[in-house]
Amino acid sequence: MLRNKVKFYSSLCSFALVALFMITAGQLSAFGQAVDKTDNKVVKTDLVAKTDTPADPAKAKPMWRPQPSTKAPASSTGWNGFYIGGYAGASLARATANTSTVATTTATNYFATTSPPAIATAGRQNLSPNRFTGGGTFGYNHQSGSWVVGAETDFGVLSGTSSATTTATYPCCSPTNFTVTQTMKTRWLWTARPRVGYSTGNALFYLTGGLSVTKLNYQALFTDTNTTAHENGGLNKTKAGWNGGGGVEYKLGSKWSVKGEYLYSDFGRSTVTSTNLTAPAATAHPDNVFTHSIFLAQHDLRFGFNYHF
Repeated sequence: MLRNKVKFYSSLCSFALVALFMITAGQLSAFGQAVDKTDNKVVKTDLVAKTDTPADPAKAKPMWRPQPSTKAPASSTGWNGFYIGGYAGASLARATANTSTVATTTATNYFATTSPPAIATAGRQNLSPNRFTGGGTFGYNHQSGSWVVGAETDFGVLSGTSSATTTATYPCCSPTNFTVTQTMKTRWLWTARPRVGYSTGNALFYLTGGLSVTKLNYQALFTDTNTTAHENGGLNKTKAGWNGGGGVEYKLGSKWSVKGEYLYSDFGRSTVTSTNLTAPAATAHPDNVFTHSIFLAQHDLRFGFNYHF
């Protein structure tokens, strides 16, 4: 009886030990799997860290960031296109007028041989009217880089008349005097000319030159106190010439600009002859031919504005 009880308790203890061992082994296995999972996560974390942040910062790829545009914004100071405007300023005309005659051996000769040189000396006169000028302008520009080429035309009015009078004594016949009076006026000026310039910032520096046209009215009168001699001559004609100059124009915005300009116009010399000398009042002396001439140039200083389309 006692032996059977001992055997029973021995078997029970053995079963308990086996069960305890199995439970312990299961817990260890579960712990090991947990550790493995934790290690895997650590490893994965390490791999990500190594991928995103290399050990050598110099080899790291730079992060992409949006770069500012290098394209220049459209300029509001471009010079391309048509424009229209106006100007005002001063016109300084410089004219040299000449009156001369000849002595002959014909029966109708009026002058002594010493008279024509004296008349030519007195008849060389300077006419220099300083006048107001103002008018309108129309033109077109084409810009390539900083260079600007174009064409411009303008029409303006001119004010003022200039005259000169010289009285001298005949060398042959003192105290008899003679008088030469010459008058010049122009009432308008039209120009047509190309322009070429260089643009920097809002400013355009340019040179220009081309055609100038005006209406020239020139009159000359000769008289003396001996026998009331009288002769007159002149011309009233449209005269073409050339011009040249330059200036600077400044943009105030995309549409408006102001400018200052100098323009020189040269019309050359115009000449006319006359055979209408009478002395005394009813006696003609056609053989004493008179020659009248005038050289005309003018300097224009202008200030203006333009509207650009």
